[in-house]
Amino acid sequence: MGRGRQAGVTGRFGIAVVRGRSMEPGLRDGDRVLVRYDVPVGPGDVVVARFVDGTLVVKRVDGARQTRSGDPGWWLLSDNPGEGIDSRHRGVVPAEAVLGVVRRRVWPILRR
Repeated sequence: MGRGRQAGVTGRFGIAVVRGRSMEPGLRDGDRVLVRYDVPVGPGDVVVARFVDGTLVVKRVDGARQTRSGDPGWWLLSDNPGEGIDSRHRGVVPAEAVLGVVRRRVWPILRR
């Protein structure tokens, strides 16, 4: 199966920590989210991606675009447009730089 995958299981899972206020109100600074790696990405998904400078971000996929070189990529936006850096500042994110899809917030379990 390669890369440690088990039969019948697609993708790997991990935990990411949200930093900053760019994804409020849905995700807040310090939230832990369950991420599924190596799965298809689509518009509306919240993803973990790596900007060209190496910064890891949690953003929402607005839609597919082409990079300047003509390669496929994604336009990623903050849910809270007044906060954080996204594709409005950095441009299209190459498809290979979108690392995984956020499946759910796992901590805190309850929010006041």
